[in-house]
Amino acid sequence: MKHIILSFLIACLGANAAQAACYADYKAKRDDPLRLHYGVAEVSGDCSVRAAKEELSARLRADNWTLLNVLGVFDDAGLEERKESAGDYYLRY
Repeated sequence: MKHIILSFLIACLGANAAQAACYADYKAKRDDPLRLHYGVAEVSGDCSVRAAKEELSARLRADNWTLLNVLGVFDDAGLEERKESAGDYYLRY
């Protein structure tokens, strides 16, 4: 019985660790004057483009940005390669 409980706990922790490593790259804009940016942000919950759109839209809107598009979601493996392109907007939102 202890082995079953231990296996269950390990599986749950593994699932939570996988959820914690979800990132999205996106494009956003501000009007008057028009400004655009590309950024990378960590997202929580479901690691999907749809969930990232909902989460990032609210975060960006709070700083007067409008989300244009979520390009994709990825894990830690894709993070470093996007750092230079995102510049100041790397993990900012």
